Amino acid sequence: MNITVYLGANEGNAPFFKEAVHELGLWIGTNGNTLVYGGSKSGLMGELAESVLQAGGKVIGVEPQFFIDAGFVYDEITELITTKDMSERKAKMIELGDVFIAFPGGTGTLEEITEVMSKVSLKHLDAPCILYNLNGYYDSLKQLLEHMIEMDLSSEEKQEGIYFAEDLEEIQRILDK
Repeated sequence: MNITVYLGANEGNAPFFKEAVHELGLWIGTNGNTLVYGGSKSGLMGELAESVLQAGGKVIGVEPQFFIDAGFVYDEITELITTKDMSERKAKMIELGDVFIAFPGGTGTLEEITEVMSKVSLKHLDAPCILYNLNGYYDSLKQLLEHMIEMDLSSEEKQEGIYFAEDLEEIQRILDK
């Protein structure tokens, strides 16, 4: 299975980010899955890719040419797909993915996962969309989605397929369904 993971190229300021992303990568690799991610060697992205490779998994990076030119590419990954821009990158990562996970990240991570959430909501994508709610990182987004339902601007049916997982075990349970 191809698992598309959205996450930051920064490390963040909490040591549990690096520990959890390493654990996620080992799980992806040891279970024979392929990671699809943004292609960077920096921060949490680099840690994730490295841990998948250490566990014997495959890693597909999808990176726009301008990031490659800036020297962000991780040369050790299994495959690199070069795109002309971020829009093409997002489309390719969605095309390749069977499962989508948003690890804690910044505005780019949020933008990428909300596109997946929208496609799942519209039933244009039949794949689990999982927000890795590590230490409550995505609590406010979860509250916003609940508020949308309360205000009759969304519904539980439209949000089917969007999950919040507190830990790796919960991610595994979602995927086992």
